[in-house]
Amino acid sequence: MKETLVEAQGLRKVYQNGVPVEALRGVDLTIKKGEFVAVQGPSGSGKSTLLHLVGTLDRPTEGELRIAGQDVLALKGNALADFRRKHIGFVFQMFYLIPEMTALENVMLPLKPYRRKLAFDLEARARELLEQVGLEHRMHHYPNQLSGGEQQRVAIARALVNRPTLLLADEPTGNLDAKTGEQIMHLLEILRQEYGLTILLVTHNDAIARYADRVLYLRDGVFVT
Repeated sequence: MKETLVEAQGLRKVYQNGVPVEALRGVDLTIKKGEFVAVQGPSGSGKSTLLHLVGTLDRPTEGELRIAGQDVLALKGNALADFRRKHIGFVFQMFYLIPEMTALENVMLPLKPYRRKLAFDLEARARELLEQVGLEHRMHHYPNQLSGGEQQRVAIARALVNRPTLLLADEPTGNLDAKTGEQIMHLLEILRQEYGLTILLVTHNDAIARYADRVLYLRDGVFVT
């Protein structure tokens, strides 16, 4: 029996922008270690909100959330940032690469402030990851010298530089053509097996969702069958 990595109960999120908007309405979610879960649903269904809550980038209005046995809602400030840095990686639809930095520098960026405290060589790890995503000959290229698929591979390497237990992906193939999107998903599957990653992915694309062990459907802030 695999252990539970993510356990959310009654997650509710209300945005107070004049008229209150209830983005999530009491969501329960359990993800086992090593599992790949995809979440689908129409625009405005709460998919990205759920991802941001699980990623500790936002806090729920109500509910409970445990990741790797830790009550993350009890963490604040530096303690929360440290937990996120050690356990969670993010891949987004927009690549969010720094234009003035090479691929290698972009991969190293999240851990650069902590470089002296790391128990490993940051540059060596970044190089290893870029090799694993097939960019060993593009390490010193800048984002505008890379294709969309190559930029997303850099973003994936950056998300894995901290060796996270949980990888969160928000429409990671949304800006790519179908063939490149399939290549990215195949790469994620390889990396999942190699690193024992747990993946929570949001997508509109049925072909992408088919890579998951389990697909959940979110509509109007609740999971539906």
